[in-house]
Amino acid sequence: MNTSPTQANDTAIATIRRILLLIFLLGEFGTVAELLLLGHTEDSWQLVPLGLVLLSLFALLCHAVAKRAATVRIFQATMLLFMISGIVGAWFHYRAKVEFKLEMSPGLAGLELFWEAIKGGAVPPVLAPGIMIQLGLIGLAYTFRHPALAASTQKTNQ
Repeated sequence: MNTSPTQANDTAIATIRRILLLIFLLGEFGTVAELLLLGHTEDSWQLVPLGLVLLSLFALLCHAVAKRAATVRIFQATMLLFMISGIVGAWFHYRAKVEFKLEMSPGLAGLELFWEAIKGGAVPPVLAPGIMIQLGLIGLAYTFRHPALAASTQKTNQ
């Protein structure tokens, strides 16, 4: 059986897309497990990552049912929210860490306080919310040149 280079390329891209989706889902489930085990549910801000995971799963379910450009766009918007939540979460973690460090060593200030706050040790880990940024980027990579988007563009050009 002879396949054209275009067909081979399409098959490879579809395989890569499935792998990215699997990585994304494994990352989500691992993140949810860790957040729940850590008790990351004390206030409404701590529920944001869990809510975004649910939203992304809902968007993927909608896309599985109706493979349309709109469902891909909703998923992409959710991935942007993932990345924003990662940045905001890192800020919240940093601020909490600064408060903790100042309680322990009130004399800290400036660059020394900054380095003490971002270094490991006391909870919360400042860079942990970066997983949301990473998952958002993987999700966006999954949607890169998605066939549903191409089908939508072809319909509007006809």
